[in-house]
Amino acid sequence: MKGFDPKFVDIPDYILGITKEIWEDRRIASLHDYYASDIVVRSPASVVVGNKDVIAATMATLSEFPDRTLLGEDVIWSGSPENGVLSSHRLLSTATHTHSGLYGAPTGKRLQYRIIADCHAINNQIDDEWLIRDQGAIVRQLGFEPKDYAKQLIEREGGPTACVAPYTPANDVPGPYKGTGNDNAWGKRLAGLLERIMTAEFDAISQEYDRAAQLEYPGGVSALSFKGADEFWMGLRSSFPRADFKVHHAIGRDDPAMPPRAAVRWTLHGKHEGYGAFGEPTGAEVFVLGATHAEYAELVAGRPKLRREWTLYDETAVWKQILLQVT
Repeated sequence: MKGFDPKFVDIPDYILGITKEIWEDRRIASLHDYYASDIVVRSPASVVVGNKDVIAATMATLSEFPDRTLLGEDVIWSGSPENGVLSSHRLLSTATHTHSGLYGAPTGKRLQYRIIADCHAINNQIDDEWLIRDQGAIVRQLGFEPKDYAKQLIEREGGPTACVAPYTPANDVPGPYKGTGNDNAWGKRLAGLLERIMTAEFDAISQEYDRAAQLEYPGGVSALSFKGADEFWMGLRSSFPRADFKVHHAIGRDDPAMPPRAAVRWTLHGKHEGYGAFGEPTGAEVFVLGATHAEYAELVAGRPKLRREWTLYDETAVWKQILLQVT
């Protein structure tokens, strides 16, 4: 682990370890050490530059949710410690809405939701990040629909002309990481599957997914099998039927004592022209930042299939973009 603190045995240990240190051990000041001073953090809700703003956001979240935990489910990574790595970290977070904050007056409700964070790390620091929280799951558990929450957020932030702009190519800030992943076959297979689905090859689902596939989707939705995958991906694609789908990063891994895994970061950019997951078409131009993790297995000899999938995008950020253009 050249360039990294010797207390970390490998990249997953580094990612899991610093996450716990910062959030659960309350070593928030360590963000000065683990995050570069000019880090770029892109989430669907905004683009933040600099670790000072990251520290402020971290404290605000912990003030509102003081018992928050971040349970690392997987770290799928590419690169090398010497030359830099890109880790795609999937977390299951729990928290109690204890105090006032971004989500309004405290409700006392207990939350559970997922996050996928793609981070570039080198020399013991993260200097580039793409972060997706399942905001749809969060707000629904707090008693809101994503569209209603987005509307309230616009108002709380000062209205359409003053509110925080969601992340789009127009406000992106280039960071140091320029990689696109690795050449592992599982990453290529998952990226190819998503590209086929997004070109309306929905029969790819029955070809590539296992019939007993377990699926986790935005809004905290758990689904099963071909029907579950078809309904989710059809609902997204039909909302933006002519939008440009692009795979930006694809990682595959074969690790001992782990199933073959893949992580793909993707975007969908175009107009809300169809009925689907976002209701009546509005014609609004929307940019969706998404991430998908998958595990494969060969339950029947010679027929490896996708057995588990986790896909995230931020429904509230999509609604915010739509509302800013149609109201």
